[in-house]
Amino acid sequence: MKKFSKVLRFTPKNYPDEVEAKVQQYKREGYKLPGRHALRTPEQLAGIRESAKINTALLDYLSENIREGMTTADIDHMVYAFTTDHDAIPAPFLYEGFPKSVCTSLNDVVCHGIPSPRVRLKEGDILNVDVSTIYKGYFSDASRMYIIGQASEEARRLVQVARECRDIGVQAARPWARLGDVGAAIQEHAEKNGYSVVRDLCGHGVGLQFHEEPDVEHYGRRGTGMLIVPGMTFTIEPMINAGAYDVFIDEDDGWTVFTEDGALSAQWESMILITEDGNEVLTQ
Repeated sequence: MKKFSKVLRFTPKNYPDEVEAKVQQYKREGYKLPGRHALRTPEQLAGIRESAKINTALLDYLSENIREGMTTADIDHMVYAFTTDHDAIPAPFLYEGFPKSVCTSLNDVVCHGIPSPRVRLKEGDILNVDVSTIYKGYFSDASRMYIIGQASEEARRLVQVARECRDIGVQAARPWARLGDVGAAIQEHAEKNGYSVVRDLCGHGVGLQFHEEPDVEHYGRRGTGMLIVPGMTFTIEPMINAGAYDVFIDEDDGWTVFTEDGALSAQWESMILITEDGNEVLTQ
C-alpha cells in the first residue's frame, strides 16, 4: 500500500500485438501509459493465478477460524503455518523490516497493524486482515474485514460501505479507462455515505514483485491518470474512514497507520487482471 514511485519507460514493442494499435493511438493523443513490466505474459499469469489460489484459500481458512478471545499473534501464527504448508512464503515477513507474516488492523488502525500477543479480539471489534503470498516467485495480495461478535450499527455500516467501495472500484477498472476513473468512483460512493477515503496510501501493481507500477489511488477525477491496458495486474484496496481521511504512523513501530481523529477505519482488497473485455478478479 506504500506509493510506488519508480517510472518505467514506455516503448511500443513492449505491448502484445492485439493491443498495439490502440496503444499507438493513445500514445499519439498524449495519454500516460504503463511500462512493459506492468503487463503480464501468459506464463506469468499462470504463476500469479497459482499464488492467488493459495492467498484466497488462506483468507477462507481465516474466515473459519478467527474468533473472539484470540490474539492477533494467533492470526499471524495461522497465516505462517498455512502459507508454508502450501510451499509458499508470506510476502510481508521481513519486507522492508516488517516483523510478521500478516497485517492485522483493528478498529482505528487503517493498515499495517503488527500482530501482537497483547492485542486480543473482543466483542464489537472490526478487524482487517491483509495477506500476501509468494509462490514460486509470484506474488498475490488481498484483505478482508472481520466483525467480532455483535458490533455496533456504525461499525457494521462502515464495513459494508468499504466493501461496496472496493466492488465499485473493481467495476470501474476496465480496459482503456483511466485510473482516475477508478479513484473517482470509489470517492463518490464513500463520500455519498458520509465517509472519507484515505489519501496517503493506495493500491499498487503486484505479481512479479510485492509492489509495482502503477499506484492506484482511491480518490481522484474521472478522465485523468494512467491508461488501463489489458495485461495489467493490480490491487484495489480503498481504506474508508468514518471520520476525516487524515492518518499518522505510529512512531514506536514505524508501521502501524492510525486515523488521526481516532475514528474507525475499514478496508477490503482485491487483486485484478485487466482483460480485453473487462477484468478478472484474482483474489478477494
